[in-house]
Amino acid sequence: MSLEFDQLKNWISEHTKDMVELETMLTKCKSLAPENGGTGEWEKCRVIEEYLKAAGIKYFEHYDAPDSRVAEGSRPNLVATIPGNKDDYAIWVCAHMDVVPVGDIKAWNTDPWTVVEKDGKIYGRGVEDNQQGLCSGVLAALSFVKQHIIPEHTIKLLFMADEEVGSAYGMNYLIKEHFDIFGKNDRILIPDGGDEKGETIEIAEKNIFWVEFHTIGKQCHGSRPDLGKNAMIAGCDLALRINSLEKTFNKEDSLFDPPYSTFQPTKQLANVDGVNFIPGDDVFCCDCRINPSYSLDEVRAEMKKQMAQVEEKYGVKIEMKELQAEESPATSKDAAVAKELALAIKNVHGIEPKFIGIGGGTVAAGLRSKGIDAVVWSTMDELAHQPNEYCIIKNIAADAMTIAWMASEI
Repeated sequence: MSLEFDQLKNWISEHTKDMVELETMLTKCKSLAPENGGTGEWEKCRVIEEYLKAAGIKYFEHYDAPDSRVAEGSRPNLVATIPGNKDDYAIWVCAHMDVVPVGDIKAWNTDPWTVVEKDGKIYGRGVEDNQQGLCSGVLAALSFVKQHIIPEHTIKLLFMADEEVGSAYGMNYLIKEHFDIFGKNDRILIPDGGDEKGETIEIAEKNIFWVEFHTIGKQCHGSRPDLGKNAMIAGCDLALRINSLEKTFNKEDSLFDPPYSTFQPTKQLANVDGVNFIPGDDVFCCDCRINPSYSLDEVRAEMKKQMAQVEEKYGVKIEMKELQAEESPATSKDAAVAKELALAIKNVHGIEPKFIGIGGGTVAAGLRSKGIDAVVWSTMDELAHQPNEYCIIKNIAADAMTIAWMASEI
């Protein structure tokens, strides 16, 4: 490693405590989406922008998404740029500003909106998800700015809105309305998932398909089922058929855990008010996580086939409603961002990283669907959405060093 990187690394080590101060300021901002009873991310965005300006970062752009539900009339998406010696590609660190509600306040040992530092950790809502990754990007960028070192490649810090409830006002808005801010060759890192060692690089996500099935039969008295059409029985049959699609779409992919596609009936809506009713309506939902080797069109066709068979068998009508449908290709292990991040992890920390896929969803999927390579990586204990959420302070520094290496050594 170069003398310049040693200088960056030492600065990061010496200034990691600054990020505890930033975490403390950010956690006070209750950046909840309107769907979660909040007022959005503007308070936090202003704190970030003011902090970065005071630290010496000069170039900012806003790509705010209109949203009449919040007082400002929009949701903020902020890009801070640190110009590099080369502008052939930019290194992006994309973090979201919104957080989830605290849940059961009785399950917390501390005030979730006030950072508490103890035993090398800081506790509070959002300190890991996603403020840890946000602070790692900031710390890496400031290691250049504060020492007047020009990074080899331009660094861009993206602070997004709305990740926790679908990204319609965040990454998905940027992809739809401002896609040209991303270059085809840009290295895009999303520090919003990982493991305690920082050795797993997520390059693929299962296709997500959430579906609601509404079975319409005929209600009657429980003593005369012959006069009705039991929608619940038909719905149960369909639920089992949907679950059995795990055997139909059965190709396995070792990137994922579990390696197979899953088709799971989940939410069930109430139907009748009494035991002595034959239900004329039945509504249930399925959460399907499908390996990228299958398209959602293939799945849709098979589901409709099963629906038709159930309709004919029970004399009912079934309506299918898609609640969420996302599919994207994997980022190749040979993509520049994947190889360079793996090289950085190995050189900075002596860790041999491995590539994985996940069943959950991140904003990387939208980028991949548009042909932009993106990776999800961080060093974390995965405390997202839990009470007593914490961040290990040294992880902020470790990931900042990795980002700084990518911006200076390649």
